[in-house]
Amino acid sequence: MVNGDLIWGVLGLPILGAILLGLFGPTLQKTIGKRGVGAISTTVIAISFALGFLVNQQLVAASTKAFVVTGPDWIKILGLRIPFEWVIDPLSMTMVLIVTGIGALIHLYSTGYMAEEREYSRFFAYLNLFIAAMLVLVLANNLPLLFIGWEGVGLCSYLLIGFWYTDKTNVKAANKAFIANRVGDWSLMLGMFLIAALMVQNAARFPDTRIFSFDVIIPALADILKGNPGMATAIALLLFGGAAGKSAQFPLYVWLPDAMAGPTPVSALIHAATMVTSGVVLLNRMNIVFQLSPVASAIVCVIGAFTALFAALIAFGQTDIKKVLAYSTVSQLGFMFIVCGAGGYWSGMFHVTTHAFFKALLFLGAGAVIHSMAHDQDMRNYGKLARYIPITFATVLIGWVSIIAIIPGLGGAGSKEAIIGYALANHHAQINGIQFGQIAGWVALGVALLTAMYMTRMFFLTFLGNKERWREIPTSHSHETDDHHHALDHMHQPHEVPVSMLIPLITLAILSVGGGYALASGNAFETWINTNQIAVLGELHHEVPNLLMYSLAAAWAGTIIAALIYSRGLSQKEGFDMRKWASWRRAAANQFGFDQLISNLFDTGGKGLSEALDDGDHLVVDGAVNGSSTAAQGLGVFIGQIQTGFVRLYALFMLIGGVGIVGWFIYVLNAGGGK
Repeated sequence: MVNGDLIWGVLGLPILGAILLGLFGPTLQKTIGKRGVGAISTTVIAISFALGFLVNQQLVAASTKAFVVTGPDWIKILGLRIPFEWVIDPLSMTMVLIVTGIGALIHLYSTGYMAEEREYSRFFAYLNLFIAAMLVLVLANNLPLLFIGWEGVGLCSYLLIGFWYTDKTNVKAANKAFIANRVGDWSLMLGMFLIAALMVQNAARFPDTRIFSFDVIIPALADILKGNPGMATAIALLLFGGAAGKSAQFPLYVWLPDAMAGPTPVSALIHAATMVTSGVVLLNRMNIVFQLSPVASAIVCVIGAFTALFAALIAFGQTDIKKVLAYSTVSQLGFMFIVCGAGGYWSGMFHVTTHAFFKALLFLGAGAVIHSMAHDQDMRNYGKLARYIPITFATVLIGWVSIIAIIPGLGGAGSKEAIIGYALANHHAQINGIQFGQIAGWVALGVALLTAMYMTRMFFLTFLGNKERWREIPTSHSHETDDHHHALDHMHQPHEVPVSMLIPLITLAILSVGGGYALASGNAFETWINTNQIAVLGELHHEVPNLLMYSLAAAWAGTIIAALIYSRGLSQKEGFDMRKWASWRRAAANQFGFDQLISNLFDTGGKGLSEALDDGDHLVVDGAVNGSSTAAQGLGVFIGQIQTGFVRLYALFMLIGGVGIVGWFIYVLNAGGGK
C-alpha cells in the first residue's frame, strides 16, 4: 500500500527550504555561514529524495500502479472543481527521483562552485524553489496545477539565468528565456481551454466536476476524440506548442543556448533534471491525444528531427564548452520528440532518464574544467588537461562515452537505439501516406554520427591534444569581465576541484555507466513505465533488422573521424582568427543566421506592431474621447447661444414644441385609421 501522505513531504520540504532561505537567508548566512546555508538547502532536497524513493518502493510493491492523493479544493465554482491533487504513478515517480536525486547532487556541487558568491543564500533559495516548481509540475493530477509548476520553472529559470544581474549578458539571456517560454505557454493555455470546452460540452456523459483532472480527462478524451481527428489534431498541436517552448524545439530553442550565461550548476539543473524535460513529460501524460492524430504525430516527428539535426550542426561552430553542451541538449531533446511522435513514449522517458545522468555529469564536469581554468570557458584555451585534473577527466570520459553511445547497453546507447528503432519501424506518424516517422528515424541515425563527432571534438580539445594551449594564449584573448570571470596567464596551473564538487561527479559517473544498463536489463524500464497505461504502438524497435549494427556504426564512425582530426589539437581553421574558418563553420557559429533573424523579426516587427497599435490608439481611443469632448463642447456652445434670457423667446420654443407634439399624434392616429 502506498502512503500518499509522504508525497506532501516530498513537495513541502523544497518549498520550506525556499521560504526559509528567501526570508532569512542573509541573516542565516551571517550566523551559520555559507556552509550552513548550503547544508540546509542540500539537506531538504536530499530528504525529499529519500521520501520519494520510499514512495516509489511502495508503488513497486503495490498491485495498483496509479494513486491520486487529494487535498483541499483550490477552485470551486458552480460545476467546476479543481482540488490540490497529486498523482503517484510510474511516470510521476520516475521524474520525482530524477528531479530530487540529481537536484540534490547539483545542490551539493553548488556549495563548492558558488562558495565565493556574496549572495550565496539567494542562489540556494532560487534552487530550492526551482526543485519545488518542477515537483508540482510532474506530480500534478490536473492541468491547472501542472500549469502552476510550468510557470514556476519558467520564473525560476529567469531568476537563476539572470542571477549575476549586474552583467547585461545575463539579464538579456534571462529575458530571452522568459519571453520565448511565454510563447509556448500561450499555446498550452489554448490547448487547456479547448479541452475544458470539450469536457463542458460532454458534461452529461462525463459528470465528474473535476474536468481538468487527468484521471477524468484522459479516458474522456479517448472517447470524445475517437471519431474527431481534426479536434484531436488541434488539441495535440496546441499542447505540442507548449512543450516546444519548455523543451527548446525549433523555432523556440533560441533561449536555451543563451541560458548558459547563468552559473554552471543552473545549466546542469535546467538541462538534466528540470525544465527542458517538461515538454516530454507533458506529451507522455497526454499521449492519447497524439495517438488519435497521425498528422500531429508526424509534425512532432518532423520538428524533433529538424531540431536534432539543426542543433547538432550548430554545435560544430561553438568554442564555448557550455555552448557545445547546450546545443547537445537541444539535439537530444529532438531525439525524445521524434520517438514521442512515433508512439514510443516509454523510450522517450527512458532517454530522459539516461540523458539526465550523463548530461548532468557533462555539465558539472564542464563546470569543474571552468573552475580549474579560472572561469575561462573557451575550449581553444584548453588542451592536455587530463594530466592536471585526472578525476574530472575520468568522470567526463564516462559522460562522453555515454552520450556518443559507442558501448552497447551503457549510458544512452540503449535508449538511443530504442528511439531510432521505433522511428524506423513506425507507420503511425504519416500525412497522405508519407511516413514522416521513418524519415525522422533515418535523420536521427545521421544525427547520432554528428553527435559522436562534435562531442569527441569537445573532449579532445579539452583534455587531450599535443599542447597546453593556455600557455600560448594571446593577451587579447585573456579576459576579466567581472567578479566571476578572471584572466588566465601563461603560468596558470589547472587544479582539481574540491571534494564537494567531486562527489557529485563520481556519483553521476556511476549512474551514467550502470544506469542505462540496469534500466534496459530485462526491459525493466519499459515494463515499469508502461504500467502507467501509456499505450505503446507495438514492440516496433525489435522489427528493424541490424538496428544495433546501424547504431554502433554511426557512433563509431563519428568518433573515429573526429579523433583523427582533433588528436593533433586545435587547427588554425578553428583558431582565434575566424576569418580562417570554413564558411559553413562560421555560419554554424552564428546559428546559420536564425537567431539574428528571430531577433530582428521581434525587434522590427515588435516595433512596427507597437507603432501601429499606438496609431490605432490615437485614432480610435483618443479619437473617440476627443470627438466626444468636441461634440459636447459644440452642443454646449449651441445651447448657450439660445439661452438669451428673453422669456418671450422661451415661450416661442415651447409653442413650437407643443405644436410639433400635437402634429405627431394626429399623424399617428391618421396612419392607424388608414390601416
